[in-house]
Amino acid sequence: MTENKPIFSGGCACGKVRITITARPKRVGLCHCMTCRKSHGAMFNPFAVFFSQDVIIEGTLKDWESSPGYLRRFCPDCGSHVLGVNEGEVEVSLGSLDRVGSLTPEYESWILRREPWLTALPIPQYERDRPPAV
Repeated sequence: MTENKPIFSGGCACGKVRITITARPKRVGLCHCMTCRKSHGAMFNPFAVFFSQDVIIEGTLKDWESSPGYLRRFCPDCGSHVLGVNEGEVEVSLGSLDRVGSLTPEYESWILRREPWLTALPIPQYERDRPPAV
């Protein structure tokens, strides 16, 4: 464990994988893309992005490379999608966090795939990927 105090904690449904996060997220989003929908078995994926050095993982995860360089990591026992890893960042699924309401999405991406019955949040909306930060 690092010297930093944990800010967030979480894990998989069966408890064999635990994560500790020692910093605030770089950004928090909600994605409606088909890969997120299918890998989570849900209509969208709310997530928070952290620098990899701020996320401590305990337990064994299995990987699936859903796109070049992006690994979706899940518990091999219960199947919970816990996080994704890409270029020094860790994308933690908000549903993996222990505390409900810990973080709120700041934008929605891939809204062209949003269910027509689902109301948009009052935050920036992106038809596809969020543009890189300036």
